[in-house]
Order: sequence, then structure tokens, then C-alpha cells
Amino acid sequence: MQVSRSLFDEVMVPNYAPAPMIPVKGQGSRLWDQNGREYIDFAGGIAVNCLGHCHPALVSALKEQADKLWHLSNTMTNEPALLLAKALVDATFAEKVYFANSGAEANEAALKLARRFAKNEFGEHKSQIIAFKQGFHGRTFFTVTVGGQPAYSDGFGPKPADIVHAEYNNLDSVKALINDNTCAVMLEPLQGEGGIITPTADFIQGVRELCDQHKALLIFDEVQSGVGRTGELYAYMGLGVTPDILTTAKALGGGFPIGAMLTTTAIAKHLVVGTHGSTYGGNPLACAVGLAAFNTVNSPAVLQGVKEREAVFREHLQALNAKYTIFTEIRGQGLLLGFALNEKYQGKARDFMLAAADEGLLMLVAGPNVVRMAPSLVIPEEDIHQGMALLDKAIAKLVAKA
Repeated sequence: MQVSRSLFDEVMVPNYAPAPMIPVKGQGSRLWDQNGREYIDFAGGIAVNCLGHCHPALVSALKEQADKLWHLSNTMTNEPALLLAKALVDATFAEKVYFANSGAEANEAALKLARRFAKNEFGEHKSQIIAFKQGFHGRTFFTVTVGGQPAYSDGFGPKPADIVHAEYNNLDSVKALINDNTCAVMLEPLQGEGGIITPTADFIQGVRELCDQHKALLIFDEVQSGVGRTGELYAYMGLGVTPDILTTAKALGGGFPIGAMLTTTAIAKHLVVGTHGSTYGGNPLACAVGLAAFNTVNSPAVLQGVKEREAVFREHLQALNAKYTIFTEIRGQGLLLGFALNEKYQGKARDFMLAAADEGLLMLVAGPNVVRMAPSLVIPEEDIHQGMALLDKAIAKLVAKA
């Protein structure tokens, strides 16, 4: 059967608007479409393909596990799940791990655990969840309501209750909302979808102190910022603040679907048998690939390499802005970067993304005014140079039309 982009419109629910081309092959930081056209990938599957496409360590792990064991229900455990959980515990603050299939599911588990912990320890009244405007935590009804973008949660009927939103990097707005009925504060230690916003030290430390003062749990959503993306294994490690619960997904499987919630023994004990579950959580295939991805990223060479590559990206972006004057600042950390468009180009982030794609460069947006990049953590420097040359061409054409 001939597969074309028109088949999407024929058979798929229209909640996505995919590009006109269909990729069929990937290797490292490059993709090829059905017509054999080559693209440099600065998008990384939205911070998922942390080791690029078809990394040999991940391919080997998948093939090896495919000949052993594919699936068990959670009435049994399995070796890959236990090995990955041990690796996560050994490398982080956590003492216990829960596996799911995605970041949204990991966040769902975190929020349910926070509510159950507060109920058991303090009573039914302690149920308020504080999150942040422009935050993003997934697409389940609970997580999309906690996410601070009403456009994603409106129109589906009554929303889960007792959720309020503060302003990111505004500690006073948190102080105005938090009280002894607050069970948790949930935030991204580097906002992704909301515009690539880095927290200030005073803000992140102040939120930790407020949570301690009001006996509320601090949940870090590291679905996008985790597994080496910022140059730290997890972003919290560079902030001097430790959460009570952390969620991770995206890069955790390097492209194979997996998510996890990490927490302490004292908190985890409240999810007793029967309180939560997932059919595919802890799947042996996913965990085998996840372990290979995690162990590859969790090395001094890769993590230091992220910071070195960040410097190369920033140098190129600064040069482009000196040439074209299109953005106000470079945002982000490590290889989760974005540039915020200036007043002349407000609302045109998608135009830049599409223009880049026309030149053979894949990028992302983070809202209407920020162009985002989340490439492979091991992207070759030559691919960065070539990708930036393509971006230069795309910008030149847009500027000429402006």
C-alpha cells in the first residue's frame, strides 16, 4: 500500500497537524523522508531522542531483550525493571521508583500520591495543589488541569478541583496561595512548553522553604529537563534544591515509551497494593532500553559534552542575532534552548520553524514567540554547524519578506 501524508487525514483523529513529509529513517542527528531528502534534527522528538536516532547501545538492548521477554503483568516483576529502578535510586535522591509509560502518567501518579500522602498524614482537608501559569504536565484530565494553560484543559466539562496557579519566578504569588491545606506544589525546574523559562535561585529555594513550612510536598516535573538535558543528570542537581517527588520520561527511554516517578520510602509507602497501577508500567522491553539510555547518558563525558555543545549553540545564535536582530534573548540551559522573538516578529515562532524545515532543519516552538531546540545530547559539532547554516538561510528568507 502506498503511504502518503493524505492517509493521515483519512484514518487519523485530527488532533495533530503533522508536517507534509513523512520520515522513514533516522541515524544520529539526521533524518530522511520518503523521498530521500535529508534533515538535520534539532527537535529530538521534543527532547526524547537524547542519543539521537538508532543509537547502537539502544538498538542492541532492544534486540537482546526482544529474544528474552516482552511483557508480564505487574503480578510479577522482571529483571530489566529492577535494574533500571536500582540505577535511578543510586543516581538520585530517590529511594523508590514507580514505572509508567509516559510523562503524563508519571505526573498522574505523582499527583495521586501527593493527595494520598496528605490525606493519610493530615486529613481530607489537605488537598490543594499549587502549580504554575504556562506550566505543562501532560494531557490526562488531572495533569492538563494542573498545567497552567487553560486552552489545553477548557472544553471537556468540570475540571478536577482544588488546583490553583501561581506565577513562575514570582515567590510572592506562591506565598499568596499556599496554606496549611496545600498538599503539593508542582513545577518544572525549567519550563519547557511555557517558553523555556529558567527559575531564579531565590524562587526555587523559596518554594522549597514554603513547602517545608506548610508540610506540602514539592514535585519536580523533569519529564523534559531530565536525563542529561540541562547538563546535569537531573535539573534539580544544579539548583541546590531537592524535591520530594520527581517525574521523568521522554529521554529516559531514548525514544522507547517509558516514564517513572521517583520518591522517598516515607512518601512511597502510601501507595499500598491496589491504590495505583499500570498495565505496561515496568515493561521489560522499555526498561531494558531505558537502562541502556540512562547508563549511556549518566557519564561525565556525555554530561560535560552537553555543556560544551550548549556553548556552540549559543555562539551561533548570538551571531545570527547580530546579523538579523530577530530575538531578545537566548533562553534555557544545556540542550534545551530557545530564542524569544522580538516585537517585530511576535507570534511568528511557527513561521521560523516551518522556514527551517523547508531548508532541511527540524526545530520546535515553545508558544507563539519562542523557537525551541532540543537536539540529541551527543549531536556531532559538525551537525550543529550545518544546522545553523540552514537556520541562517531560513531566517534570511523570512527577514526579506518582513
